[in-house]
Amino acid sequence: MTLPAPAPESPAATTAPDAPPVLPPLAAQAEVLIGRGVVPPESLTPAALRAAAADLARTAPTGSLLVVHPRLLPPSALAGHLRRQAAVRGRPVEREGFVVVDMTDVDDFAPVPGLDVPDTDVYAVAAVDRGDAMANWSPEEAEPAIAARGRSPLTLAEGIHWVLQSPDALARNLCFMTIGSRLRRANGTYDARTPAVWISNGTGRDGSARRGAPKVGWCWWRNRHTWLGFASTTGRHA
Repeated sequence: MTLPAPAPESPAATTAPDAPPVLPPLAAQAEVLIGRGVVPPESLTPAALRAAAADLARTAPTGSLLVVHPRLLPPSALAGHLRRQAAVRGRPVEREGFVVVDMTDVDDFAPVPGLDVPDTDVYAVAAVDRGDAMANWSPEEAEPAIAARGRSPLTLAEGIHWVLQSPDALARNLCFMTIGSRLRRANGTYDARTPAVWISNGTGRDGSARRGAPKVGWCWWRNRHTWLGFASTTGRHA
């Protein structure tokens, strides 16, 4: 495969990270997860989740994202809890999130080596950014640029948590990839698919009933998309 020419630099590519939608306090995020029945109580009780959020609120920066570890809440279970208000034929409708049909192995996309994901049931992700300045970059191009800025790419589970708490993290032509998660093959190489979260157009196998829905899917490692940035964080806290 021929590697595409590097994405053109622009003033936006060297500015500070884009301001994400404001997240509520960690305690309020815990109540969202509890109230919507996102976390099975046999995996993590409401009391334990509330206690973890309270502990994290003492140390994590203001505006952090609350994340339940994917061993308790995998992306396949989390995606269906996403909600987004969409307009279809001029009428407002609520759409549920989904995983694309050709990503049945979504839960096998694990954090890449070196990513500092805490080995705890609940943790916080600070200063989440959608990475709009890297739109139209490939994952291969974005990975070293994120590291050079002292940031860490979001995992897929973290990205889904973000959209669940803040649906406005997705906007038409402003969605994001989560290249902190990749699928390693048995021979040690990576699958070329890289996960992303965006908005369905309701075409193809998605089906018209999913037009406007939050969508968990994938793009190729060396491909660029004008409507996909690269979500990242300044760090994770446990």
